[in-house]
Amino acid sequence: MLFAAVDSAGFKIVLSLHLVSAIIGFGGIFILGFVGAASQRHQGREGQAVFDTAQQFGTIAEYFIYAVPIFGIALLFMSTTNGTHVYWWDQTWVSLSLLIYIATLGFVHAVLRPNLKRMGALMAELNAGGPPPGGGSGPPPQVAELEARGKRAGVNGAIANLAWVAIVILMVWKPGL
Repeated sequence: MLFAAVDSAGFKIVLSLHLVSAIIGFGGIFILGFVGAASQRHQGREGQAVFDTAQQFGTIAEYFIYAVPIFGIALLFMSTTNGTHVYWWDQTWVSLSLLIYIATLGFVHAVLRPNLKRMGALMAELNAGGPPPGGGSGPPPQVAELEARGKRAGVNGAIANLAWVAIVILMVWKPGL
């Protein structure tokens, strides 16, 4: 049958979609850290344009990241040989991968994305121009906040990327199989 076993054409198609989604989604997000660093090397509207483009690309990559567990779970149900599941929820690598995925996605949505959104707003405020509040001299207060948030974004992005790498390692090595 088309979708009956791990050696079926259907299983291979879904596995290919799972892998392509992981490569585009996680790879795209991983690269965005470098793009974010590049936006810091540019001042003003140019830096904001790089940042905004990275955020738009990140939104596209997210859709692929959301597809990864959908195809992965489909593979669990399709992974049969002689009526027995080859891969199933009780295997360490499956349950741990899904747990790390859910935790990382929560971290990204609760910590990383709000920080990046605020960074974008700060850049827009700075690029809108005008004198610093209070008429004082020196850099506007947004500059210090933007720099601090940039450092946090780097650390938080690295944490998320390490979690994605941990998932890939679990998928390749399959402990508990």
